[in-house]
Amino acid sequence: MSTLLEAIKKARESSKKRNFVQTFDLIVNLRGIDTRKPENRINEIVELPYGIGREIKIVVFSDEIKELEGVEIVNSKEIEEIAKDKRLAKKLAKNTDFFVADPKLMSIVAKNLGRFLAPRGKTPKPILGDIKKMIESLKKSVRIRIKDAPVIQCPVGVETMKDEEVEANVTKILRFLEERLPKGKANIKNIIIKLTMGKPVKVEVKK
Repeated sequence: MSTLLEAIKKARESSKKRNFVQTFDLIVNLRGIDTRKPENRINEIVELPYGIGREIKIVVFSDEIKELEGVEIVNSKEIEEIAKDKRLAKKLAKNTDFFVADPKLMSIVAKNLGRFLAPRGKTPKPILGDIKKMIESLKKSVRIRIKDAPVIQCPVGVETMKDEEVEANVTKILRFLEERLPKGKANIKNIIIKLTMGKPVKVEVKK
């Protein structure tokens, strides 16, 4: 097995050049985690030092915000219209990374779009404080989710990023897991790094 930086380099070397930019994926297999218990079903957002290297789509549900750079604004009337078109609602849920909502609209979103967003773990975050700072943070973030199986898989960068940047992103996620999991590092069975079309490379888990 390799150290984290060695694993990233091996993952890069294992994949031939493609006509698209490949993503580095992190896979963390867990042990001693009963996913039937609600407290073990993690669904949290972690801001990464270098982002994941691609554009993050964010939708803001608000009647008060009319324009905000880099995001799509959806008002209460549009929420109701989207809910009438099942295909459109599913597409919105699938193609959007993060949703945020004015606290006043949380109930309207839940009523109209909850059945499309909740199964994907994409219930909106309420707008708190400076919305611009919130958006900037989300643009560098990734969702960490444990649902039915004791495994976490998420993007941690792209092949155009430096190895050290991908390493810093992975380190941030692993530290989050060590703090969040019931037994910390002891709950981590193994760690794998891979590029989209490359071979999986195991990372040495330090005791």
